[in-house]
Amino acid sequence: MTTFKIAVFDGDGIGPEIMAPTVELLRKICALSDAFDLEFTSLPAGAGHYRDHGVALPPASIAAARTCDAILLSAMGLPDVRYPDGTECVPQIELRMELDLYAGVRPVFVQPGQDVPLKSERVSEIDFVLVRESIEGLFAPSGASEQIGDTEARETMVITRDVSEKLFDFAFKLAQRRKETGRGIGRVTCVDKANVFPALAFFRKIFNERAANFPDIETQTAYVDAMALWMVQRPWEFDVLVTENMFGDILSDLGAGIMGSLGLAPSADIGDDHAVFQPCHGTAPDIAGKGLANPMAMILSAAMMLEWLAQSSPITELQDFGETLRRAVSDVLVAQEHLTADLGGTANTDQVADAVLAAFRARLS
Repeated sequence: MTTFKIAVFDGDGIGPEIMAPTVELLRKICALSDAFDLEFTSLPAGAGHYRDHGVALPPASIAAARTCDAILLSAMGLPDVRYPDGTECVPQIELRMELDLYAGVRPVFVQPGQDVPLKSERVSEIDFVLVRESIEGLFAPSGASEQIGDTEARETMVITRDVSEKLFDFAFKLAQRRKETGRGIGRVTCVDKANVFPALAFFRKIFNERAANFPDIETQTAYVDAMALWMVQRPWEFDVLVTENMFGDILSDLGAGIMGSLGLAPSADIGDDHAVFQPCHGTAPDIAGKGLANPMAMILSAAMMLEWLAQSSPITELQDFGETLRRAVSDVLVAQEHLTADLGGTANTDQVADAVLAAFRARLS
């Protein structure tokens, strides 16, 4: 049996409440396998840790995370905990920078029978992935941030060839895998604002150059404002979208709206050597401690982790269990018997996690 070491960051607000049942769910899933196991190590970090200890992401936590095979991270940040410059404490962004996690993967999918805000006969065809560049763009730590007195503030968008090439290759390879498994049509769309910003014209230029290395994949380009419109009008037409950091931050929330709730939106931030898996939503301190949080995005992020581990492992059960866990969440959504308040239900966090485990076991049998 192969044991994978998983670093766990519990997070702030509702973070610990959705992480605990997810880890317990994974432990019970592992008990059903003779091929692999997961060993969890909890590491301190977060806005609460910054408030209490003066550091949001301790160096010891980063060092320990580097030794693990994957990282599970819950929601981090608290509105009233801020750095001296007034910005919110968001250690998950710092972790991306520390580990060079350049590819932010944000899946958007709807299962047959699922009730979602978008009303169309084709909603069950929605299954695409937004790949967000995660360490540059308007978030780049190397970008110049300047405030001139109390009259003007400036930010600099940073686009480098090195990171962009890796990002685009990642997106094309993802499209190839999706095409091979029947989940995608083999198309990558570069989303930018190349008609206005020279930095994004450079971004598109690199995209077109890297596309030449993947002749089996169709390519398209689109401006971000048009893409926001099309994601509402015809989201079933897309496969893999790749975009700059800030644009991806915004469009991924639109994708969550298509799915029905931020509580359903999983994500991964992936680099050459490390990967972090976390829900897209925030810490929701207004409902923290009440058992109302939706754990599905955290559970779906864990499913993504299993599928990612499978890419570098001969253990086929990792991929099978990841896909089964994703489908188990969909089964619970469609049944509509165990849903949290954000989806119109009355179930609590643990009840939803228990329902997903039951659905997982039912699919295995």
